[in-house]
Amino acid sequence: MDNPAHNAAPEHRVTDFPPPYWAKSVEALFAEYKSQSTGLSATEAAARLKTYGPNALSADGRANALRILLKQFLSPLVLILIFAAIVAAGVGEMHDAVIIGCIVGASCLLGFSQEFSASCAVESLRRGISLTAAVIRDGREQTIPADQLVPGDVIKLSAGSLVPADAVLLSAQDLNVTEAALTGETFPVAKSPGISKPEAPIDDRLNCVFTGTSVRSGIATALTVETGNSTEFASIAEAVTREVPETDFARGIRRFGYLMTRIMLVIVFIVFIANLLLHRPLVDSLLFSLALAVGLTPELLPAIISVTLARGARVMARQGVIIRRLEAMENLGSMDLLCTDKTGTLTEGTIHLDQCVDVTGQPSDKVKLMAILNAGLQAGLKNPLDDAILTEKPDALLAAYRKLGEIPYDFARKRLSVIVAGQDGAQLICKGAVTTLLDICATAKAGDVAKPINAELRAEIDDRYRQWSEDGIRVIAVATRPFDQQKTVPDKGDEIGLCLEGFLLFLDPAKAGVEEALGGLRKRGISIKIISGDNRYVVAHLAKAVGLKGGRILSGREIASMSNDALFASAAKTDLFVEIDPNQKERIVKALRKANHVVGYLGDGINDAPALHEADVGISVDSAVDVAREAADIILLRRDLDVLMRGVDDGRRTFANTLKYISIATSANFGNMISMAIASLLLPFLPLLAKQILLNNLLADIPSMTIATDRVDPIEVQRPKRWNIAGIQRFMLCFGPISSLFDFVTFGFLLFVGASVDVFRTGWFVESLTSQIATMLIIRTIFPSWKSRPSRLLVATTAAIGLAAISLPYLPFAGTFGFVPLPFNMVIALLSITVAFAVALEVAKSLFFRRERRHSSLHGRELR
Repeated sequence: MDNPAHNAAPEHRVTDFPPPYWAKSVEALFAEYKSQSTGLSATEAAARLKTYGPNALSADGRANALRILLKQFLSPLVLILIFAAIVAAGVGEMHDAVIIGCIVGASCLLGFSQEFSASCAVESLRRGISLTAAVIRDGREQTIPADQLVPGDVIKLSAGSLVPADAVLLSAQDLNVTEAALTGETFPVAKSPGISKPEAPIDDRLNCVFTGTSVRSGIATALTVETGNSTEFASIAEAVTREVPETDFARGIRRFGYLMTRIMLVIVFIVFIANLLLHRPLVDSLLFSLALAVGLTPELLPAIISVTLARGARVMARQGVIIRRLEAMENLGSMDLLCTDKTGTLTEGTIHLDQCVDVTGQPSDKVKLMAILNAGLQAGLKNPLDDAILTEKPDALLAAYRKLGEIPYDFARKRLSVIVAGQDGAQLICKGAVTTLLDICATAKAGDVAKPINAELRAEIDDRYRQWSEDGIRVIAVATRPFDQQKTVPDKGDEIGLCLEGFLLFLDPAKAGVEEALGGLRKRGISIKIISGDNRYVVAHLAKAVGLKGGRILSGREIASMSNDALFASAAKTDLFVEIDPNQKERIVKALRKANHVVGYLGDGINDAPALHEADVGISVDSAVDVAREAADIILLRRDLDVLMRGVDDGRRTFANTLKYISIATSANFGNMISMAIASLLLPFLPLLAKQILLNNLLADIPSMTIATDRVDPIEVQRPKRWNIAGIQRFMLCFGPISSLFDFVTFGFLLFVGASVDVFRTGWFVESLTSQIATMLIIRTIFPSWKSRPSRLLVATTAAIGLAAISLPYLPFAGTFGFVPLPFNMVIALLSITVAFAVALEVAKSLFFRRERRHSSLHGRELR
């Protein structure tokens, strides 16, 4: 209905400025935008698209490339290096400053090339699931990509739609819009045509809808007035972006960052102060300390994560899984609990109308006719139940009736009414959930006789409904009442005193193979919980049919009376959540996450969006409503748990490769930096120059960029992958000292043979870099390295860097970095130390992971 509060043109001061669009009449807007109720022509729309540009907030690819490039240089570690180069230049050490600058540039370009290619790959996948809009062009309704909307387009909205542009309402029926993304208001706002005051803020423009909001219920037609960067959402996009709950993967990254920062600060501070106390040159001490800080930290971690995730996203896309947000892939690998609705996921999803029966359970043609009229004439939210009713394409039947109005479906009423006029006059036909529809019925028709619904009749109906539900039949009630044609606009108040006509019985059997798919998920350590709006009997029947536990059930009515703490205590113990109100899904997911589960949520409806957003990984399907697809992190191109299971495996492989880099980088870097820190205090000279440390770090990072292509041991995908900062710390403290021990062996050997300062630095550079290569090939698997074959690209890059480490001192530009040629027998001795280090590392690895497995069984944690 129109809102009288803003339906009449307001009085306002006469100024030199025309009123804004929300304060103009529909006629004035049509004239201004040269449009009409039948919309624009395709030719005119194409011309306007060239003028106004695409209806999108993002800029072109070059701006994205520039942003990614700038991000590389704004990294704290890179800023440290830039500061070091400035310090060196400021004291006249231009040679060192140039070398540090070149290494910074090479490192940043390496990271940029990987991240930008990853970004492009993911963007191309996202374009495959871009949003669409229902628009009237050339006088007929059609669906177009949302980015092709232009001012003057007439758009159609219904429950579940994301509003694609700023628009003024032309007509609306029970329209409620969720504007939380724009105004922060959590409750839906009623909207209707009219005129708002010129000075009205966004939340008072009740005749307008805005980009980024979503339709909660009702239907509407609207005139597009602003698109792209001219929308209200674009003007305050950064301020209104809803805070994304911190996921398990993001929390792990943050804690890992804290760990590395603490270690880095302690080592750098101690080394810098100690070198000053030993009367080393201030600049050399500062550069050395800063280089240590950079060398200790796995600075390519963001690029490694992006590359690994992007490659995983491409692999998953080929399997029918589209990743909308890259970090969700890691969360998919960590997921240990999946919450899902039943329809289409656990069932075939192709709902079949089995019978149309009266109140006594006898077949009824009248009930079927009422159902067809209700489903065929409603213009709101499309759903599988209506599709099942209309399988016979009853166009000729519908032509005999005239639609007078509609009361759209909403999730509070759980029903939809259509007012039709036929030979027998006008009547309201209501179709909806049995319990809520019975509450507004005064009588029930048995044969041709309408009887009052007393306690006895209600009990009979309830028993019949329960029996059907226990047999796995989904039941929808149909009721009618005469309607006064003098009333032009129906409303929810008209749904009273109805006569129950009968029931529609739908079958949606369990999907073939779903029991095996669920078993596969359980074998991977993932529990399944059903969250459904259906009654407990239907859900329990399905759970039994597909092999899920169903003994512990929690209903929406029980949850409504629970505090958040009480729900937290009960949620993890519950198998089935039934008769759930849409607003309760988010509470359930939040309670499960609070219980230390990594929660995946699979849903495709309007009411699933908050839960999809709250979950660690929101999963939807390509056929879902817009608001659900936009809230999801992952889109399944097929509604199939087998597809999801393959996605879980790919997510775990991606996580495993990410942790490989962290394990390799932290252990090798930690050992080398400890060695350098101690050596700098004991030797009369710095063991490596700052530029040598940075070059070592850069070369060691090149093979690391190929970790994304590495093979993953089958055992790595058997259980959920979780961040374990304590485990990473134990790993670093175990393998780092082993690296340091062999560094000291190298120091002893070089001092024993009387190496000069330059020979010492060159020799240790070679040993340090080759030992890092060995670390990479050994630590990449928990099994003996010869039993787990690395990828070809990883082998090629490690071999290339190993060769570079040995040959670098003999190249013409070696002197630039302070290197000198080494005697052949010294190279053989250094490589022998590396081989001994590799053997020790294999032995230590075997002992470490044996101990970790015992630790994990006691504490339920994993390192890798």
